Amino acid sequence: MPVGAKSAWYTVFMLSRVGVVAVQGDYERHILALRAAADGPLEVVEARVPEHLDGLDGVILPGGESTTVGLLLRRYGLGEALVEFAASGRPMWGTCMGMILMAKDIERGRPDQYRLGVLDVTVRRNAFGAQVHSFEDEVPVRGLSEPVLGVFIRAPVVVRYGPGVEVLSEYEGQIVAVRQGNRIGTSFHPELTHDARFHRLFLGL
Repeated sequence: MPVGAKSAWYTVFMLSRVGVVAVQGDYERHILALRAAADGPLEVVEARVPEHLDGLDGVILPGGESTTVGLLLRRYGLGEALVEFAASGRPMWGTCMGMILMAKDIERGRPDQYRLGVLDVTVRRNAFGAQVHSFEDEVPVRGLSEPVLGVFIRAPVVVRYGPGVEVLSEYEGQIVAVRQGNRIGTSFHPELTHDARFHRLFLGL
């Protein structure tokens, strides 16, 4: 099915102003991927403080180090603003660490582990091993006729999901992409490839 056509979970391109949380991590690669994916005018905003979310159609939480980013989100008030953003129904996508931060629960996580709790899943951190075990492989995605190249770097997986959550992708029996309404979480990093199809799907939410 060509990207941009209607499917069960995305529609034609419509987002025109998207933010990428830019306090730490690979946010620059997401910005490049969004611009490559856009079928029309698109403004991309680097979001560092709550005011940067004003007027956005959607937002992406990139990969990075969850403890560090959690501290920064709390310090600058951006975490609370992101929870309100998700509650508004506007699209939100977390890749790797971003999915961990969006998750409701973290398996064997510390009680004080910062998270937004806007995605009704439980995640397991570093499910495929440490940094040295990073790998790339093809991953099927619901709504795409051909697999995407998944880049897995200390990647989490979803070990539990609520009744409102839809599985978009599995890899070797592990859930690596989910959707709840307009909120998406992926274990892998589409932004680190030259394939902009997943970003185009996000822009079609």
